[in-house]
Amino acid sequence: MLVSQLVENGETLVAARERGGEEAKLVEGANSVLDLAHEAIREGVGLRALIERKGFGRTVDLAAGYREGRLLSPVAHPDPAHLHLTGTGLTHLGSAATRDAMHKKLEGEAETLTDSMKMFRMGLEGGKPAEGTIGVQPEWFYKGNGTMAVAPGAALVSPAFAADAGEEPEIAGIYLIGEDGTPWRLGFALSNEFSDHVTERVNYLWLAHSKLRNASFGPELLVGDLPADIRGTSRISREGAVIWEKPFLSGEANMSHAIANLEHHHFKYEVFRRPGDLHVHMFGTATLSFADGVKARDGDVFEIEAAEFGLPLRNPLTLAGDRPVKVRAL
Repeated sequence: MLVSQLVENGETLVAARERGGEEAKLVEGANSVLDLAHEAIREGVGLRALIERKGFGRTVDLAAGYREGRLLSPVAHPDPAHLHLTGTGLTHLGSAATRDAMHKKLEGEAETLTDSMKMFRMGLEGGKPAEGTIGVQPEWFYKGNGTMAVAPGAALVSPAFAADAGEEPEIAGIYLIGEDGTPWRLGFALSNEFSDHVTERVNYLWLAHSKLRNASFGPELLVGDLPADIRGTSRISREGAVIWEKPFLSGEANMSHAIANLEHHHFKYEVFRRPGDLHVHMFGTATLSFADGVKARDGDVFEIEAAEFGLPLRNPLTLAGDRPVKVRAL
């Protein structure tokens, strides 16, 4: 099932459809996906089961809503400080080569195993542990809270101090923390883990700086299991013409880490199990336009699509003006 949120006449509505189905219908009595998730936890039922029990109303045109700027992120929190954007890297087969090339600073290092390659090898050897055991922890990073989340169709804003503004086509897990501190997975969504790859390339210790950027996810939430083999497309358009396009692979068949392992190493920290918090945790990618020498410009449009997730995730790029920050003493 694919679930989405949209606005009509100032009111937030929830719509759902089957994967591959053309028609989306409003979920009766649903004001938000967050409210539905809370209700499902309280009643001990799955999100899909709850939606089916509530029933469906009239049909809505999601594509038209998208064109009109009425589609929202598939889940949001009324207090954005309680939504966390995080992610993991070096989790996908093939991603190490891209990252390793970015991190090499000197010629003649071909025989040197960089920190990136060490981390990737650790994932290959221990990222998919036997059931009931804990695997190696992945690279992890923080992107910000809900104020950094951008709705599908809205602009990803690159700050003036950024050296690059590049897309990362990823799958994200969406989670709500229950009242007893249990993380509940609502489902999965496409995400653009927007990053500054030039800054990261200077020194891998600047990874944290490079990740503090906007991110977008959706527009539809896949409720149910994540397919093991996901094949999508990432592209950039400029003035209406595609300037770069490449397939991307995701799902556990194309990853060095199991999803459960990535989830464990995120939620093992008590700070990420605060009741009522939402988490959007991005699982990584092996495909970047930056690796092909592409430099995005103001007004370019990023588009990420995979058939399992319904509508594509589309966001234009905006380069922000300079806004110097001055700290004042009280």
